[in-house]
Amino acid sequence: MQTPLLEIRNLQVQRGRKIVLTVDDLSLAKGELLAVVGPNGAGKSTLLLTLTRLLRPQRGDILFNGQNVQDESDLRYRRRIALVLQDPLLFDMTVFDNVAAGLRFRGIGKQQITRTVERWLSRLGIESLRERRATQLSGGEAQRVSLARALALEPQLLLLDEPFSALDPPTHKRLLAELSALLTEAETTTILVTHDLDEAAQLGQRIGIVLENRLQQVGTLDELRQASDVAIRCFVGEG
Repeated sequence: MQTPLLEIRNLQVQRGRKIVLTVDDLSLAKGELLAVVGPNGAGKSTLLLTLTRLLRPQRGDILFNGQNVQDESDLRYRRRIALVLQDPLLFDMTVFDNVAAGLRFRGIGKQQITRTVERWLSRLGIESLRERRATQLSGGEAQRVSLARALALEPQLLLLDEPFSALDPPTHKRLLAELSALLTEAETTTILVTHDLDEAAQLGQRIGIVLENRLQQVGTLDELRQASDVAIRCFVGEG
């Protein structure tokens, strides 16, 4: 069997004295897209913050390609992941320079940067915005730039924290469909956090349900609809 890209075992995260997330067991295959869904405050974003090592768990293990991430530096680990937030955090510079920023930080050569940036601008349909400054972008355009910047780094793991929730419905629908096709084509291993079950079902190959600060169950939508736990069935509209 192929080694999972990501494994989480017996994970518990606290803030103060409160346990804000428990994950007993989670395995993510290479190329898989997992959608994590749950109500506000349930612990979804805590999962992403822990995976970026911005939060430290009180217990448990996170394995990346079979290796415990605690055995390597933050910098080395973070170079293998990319995070896209709900509100794009763009620099006050051109679209091209925003997408190129991470590549320049890594010391990539100028010609390779140009080729990589141009490819992702094209794939996300924003090549015409190449010289526009970030402050002149619409919400949908800014999120496309944020996605292009993340994907240009060719991350082994892409983390998406409700990236569409601030967009108007038509832009949301269009970008969601385009991203679904793009991630499938690129075979990018992805965790999407959302409160929108329809969005999770459209994008995720599997769905993880987070309730009461615990990852309760992971499965396809049909499997979750037949769960033995009444709370899970109620959450997916089958209770």
